[in-house]
Amino acid sequence: MYLNCHTYYSLRFGTFSEVALLELAKENSIQALVLTDINNTSACLNFVRKAKDFNIKPIIGIDFRNDNDQLYVGIARNNEGFRELNQYLSYHSEKGIKLPEIPTVIFNHCYVIYPFEKVLQLEKTEFKPYEFIGVSVEELRKLRFSKLLSYKNKLVIQQQVTIRNKRDFNAHRLLRSIDKNCLLSKLDTSEECLITDKMYPLETLKETFMDFKFILANTQHILDTCTIDFSFGNHRISQNLKLYTNTFNEDYELLERLCYQNLKKRYSNPSPRVIKRLKTELHTIKTLDFVSFFLINYDIVSYAKSKGYFHVGRGSGANSIVAYIIGITDVDPIELDLYFERFINPFRASPPDFDIDFSWKDRDDVTAYIFKRFKHTALMATYNTFKYRAVVRELGKVFGLPKEEIDKLSKGNYTLSNLDDISKLVLRYGKLIEGFPNYLSVHSAGIIILEKPVHYYSATDLPPKGFPTVQFDMIIAEDVGIFKFDILGQRGLAKIKEALEIIKTNRPEAQDIDITNVEAFKADKNINQLLKSGGAIGAYYVESPAMRGLMQQLQTDNYLGLVAASSIIRPGVSSSGMKDEYIRRHCNPEKRKDAHPILMQIMPETYGVMVYQEDVLKVANQFADLTLGEADILRRGMSGKYRSRKEFLEVEQKFISNCRNKGFNDDLIFEVWNQIKSFAGYAFAKGHSASYAVESYQSLFLKCYYPLEFMTAVLNNGGGFYSAEHYLHEAKKQGAKICLPCINKSDHPNRLIGKSIYLGFGYLKNLETYNVQKIITERQLHGNYKSLDDFIDRIAISIEQLTILIRINAFRFTQKHKTELLWQAIFKLNAMGTKSQQAPLFKIQHKQFKLPKLKTNWIENAYDEMELLGFPLCNYFNLVNEQMIDGILAKDMKDYVEKKVVIYGSLVTTRFNKTVQGKLMRLSTFIDKKGNYFDAVHFSGVVDQYPINGLGVYACYGTIKDRFGFYSMVVVSSKKMAILPDPRNATESVHKTVNRIS
Repeated sequence: MYLNCHTYYSLRFGTFSEVALLELAKENSIQALVLTDINNTSACLNFVRKAKDFNIKPIIGIDFRNDNDQLYVGIARNNEGFRELNQYLSYHSEKGIKLPEIPTVIFNHCYVIYPFEKVLQLEKTEFKPYEFIGVSVEELRKLRFSKLLSYKNKLVIQQQVTIRNKRDFNAHRLLRSIDKNCLLSKLDTSEECLITDKMYPLETLKETFMDFKFILANTQHILDTCTIDFSFGNHRISQNLKLYTNTFNEDYELLERLCYQNLKKRYSNPSPRVIKRLKTELHTIKTLDFVSFFLINYDIVSYAKSKGYFHVGRGSGANSIVAYIIGITDVDPIELDLYFERFINPFRASPPDFDIDFSWKDRDDVTAYIFKRFKHTALMATYNTFKYRAVVRELGKVFGLPKEEIDKLSKGNYTLSNLDDISKLVLRYGKLIEGFPNYLSVHSAGIIILEKPVHYYSATDLPPKGFPTVQFDMIIAEDVGIFKFDILGQRGLAKIKEALEIIKTNRPEAQDIDITNVEAFKADKNINQLLKSGGAIGAYYVESPAMRGLMQQLQTDNYLGLVAASSIIRPGVSSSGMKDEYIRRHCNPEKRKDAHPILMQIMPETYGVMVYQEDVLKVANQFADLTLGEADILRRGMSGKYRSRKEFLEVEQKFISNCRNKGFNDDLIFEVWNQIKSFAGYAFAKGHSASYAVESYQSLFLKCYYPLEFMTAVLNNGGGFYSAEHYLHEAKKQGAKICLPCINKSDHPNRLIGKSIYLGFGYLKNLETYNVQKIITERQLHGNYKSLDDFIDRIAISIEQLTILIRINAFRFTQKHKTELLWQAIFKLNAMGTKSQQAPLFKIQHKQFKLPKLKTNWIENAYDEMELLGFPLCNYFNLVNEQMIDGILAKDMKDYVEKKVVIYGSLVTTRFNKTVQGKLMRLSTFIDKKGNYFDAVHFSGVVDQYPINGLGVYACYGTIKDRFGFYSMVVVSSKKMAILPDPRNATESVHKTVNRIS
């Protein structure tokens, strides 16, 4: 009897979830229910999925509104009707067109219900067969005296359900105030629902409408004639594009042909093991109907290769020899002994994950190709929910609290007993609204390619990316049998591609580089030495302090070691203690005997320690005798995508029971099980780690043999873990000369000429992009600028913008000091007055001004660089204005283990973390006077007492620790060193610069 129900996916309007709606219906003896969120279908699929658990017939539709003006409610009679409604809403949503007061299309599979008041307002007298008039409990008394009473076959119950009780109503009003960005006291009642917009018990509703039995009958007719089905759960079927060619047999023959055509490219002399693995995979892919999934991924990668785009294929699909042979991935599953059942097995209902990375510059073109190539395509959505601190701030504004009070509440700086009633309300409703969906966004990578039109499943929006986006997330998608294709963008591939382009320009003598020759890179001792020594700054995935430190601890000098390191650094492995145990057994072979014999037999390569997701499946299968189907439940649980804990808990009990039956003691059983649980949502598949390692080796090759070209490319693609300033420091260590922007040699990005890196104009944040474009275009068309006068003649520019270029010494080719040039620029531009944008017909004769000799020094330049670039080109140690007592260098740390020492360090990066006890700590990386790295830890006792306030040199006093041969400092105290004042205005400049560096 309820044809107009909302959930909190009626964004900033509804007050509970789709599951809570079903629970409410169950409590009120409702057997059929229509979900109609406002201009949104996000909850529809899960509503249908969960309804069977409550023995309720699900029906879905859309509440069509312009702002809060309810126009009509559309109800789908069947799946085709849902498509009609979605298509209608999407047309208006994507084009930004207001919905008409009466639909402009004919619905063949839907019912349309106009609210009672809207019909009166429109004076609508004619109704199509599928159109009805909705009457609420509140409106029933008006109906008795209305001319609409004569439309007996058109009247139905439209009792809107938005709230359950007074608390929900209060939350609803707060959500509406947040949505309208107004004080609660200023919220117009037209923006609210009614306090009566709730669900009544079925018998109560029937009694209310007892005098209008024809209304009850009409409503029941709608409920009886609607049905929707998506074949969920164990009965789901794949909704992805089923055929790549014309028939399934053609698809399989194509996949098989591609494999055997490309086999020799990957294996010059294929062994029986390779052939057997290939045949097994092809058979399984065919049996599970994943053929088109592989061919679509192959198509996407083939397009990218045809355009010269680099890619990395990773995810669980990297365990596949089929994917390796046809070029989706570059990871050899035979070399790495990758576990086939992690990739795919007869119990797996979903295809494997193929996360395909492209350069951030190429990804949009690849996405556009997919939309052009495949007919029924959309981007996946994700829900951005209200976070507690953010919603407390919003509610504080709604209640009109002062900023200081809002800050105090959102940061938790209060004692509950000292708060007034309004503040307590903010906190109470903040907890209630926390987790509600706030708005829909685009999934970072997911694209869906369907057999049927997208609107069979969802309405679509058109976000700034310009591609239609569905209104459900990946978890809902998998439930209904829609499996996404992950197309990601990353900067690591862009760095590799641009480095190769710079090499061609800067070192034409270099032979053509085959960046795909990873096998040669793996065997190169010089490249492996970079890993072992922590010299991987700039290389994708291996440059962070934690990763470099780990590789120094492990003395990683080979591909397999890097694959393991890529996985054990993940939070699941690290937090469970398996990371330390792996390092201990790796560094001390005698410790390997501590492993349980069965675990050692299962995982000899990792010394009996679970490192990869495959290890969990192997342990579940071989240690606990779980079936592959049961092990697959563990896999889904570890992926972070798992929706229900019920099956997972059943597998846990089976794991424990089986182990006890095998005679294992509980200490061992629960130790192993707790390690398995720690993997949830974090651990990598081995093939995934291996894919990352391939790209790392490509970066390391360039860093090793073409370091300046590589570092320039790193800088031009947004860097990575560190700041631009630090990558410039690394480039200096590799022999580069860092040059300030130059009018005649710089471009918008950095430019390498020989061994000189000319900083790009892009670093000058206050220099307008339009001026940069003019400067470069004019130079390309008419040659270098000969003087300041020549520049002023050719470029129309304000004195403020020209001052930036002069102060950064971009005119140093003139051999004149910048102070003199500044005065000359002021005189000349003032003398010229307003300059036309059009080039002059005749060259202007500039008046020459004679200036006295002006004194300057290098400290002034450093201050200008800090202001304009954000950092100085000189070493921070040169700017220190305090006496530095004797301290040690980073290379000496090994001689002072467990001793307290001082090291002076220039800050590279710092970040907060939490201890096992949940206390705050700080991890920092510095470089010493000689440019060598050292790491320092501020534990909770000193993290607040000795803060790190921005870039600069710090005197770090603490104890040296040795962790598997990697040395770091536990800070006891630290102090930021004062710097030299700006001689142009010492007192003021010290203050400004300290703030600037901070």
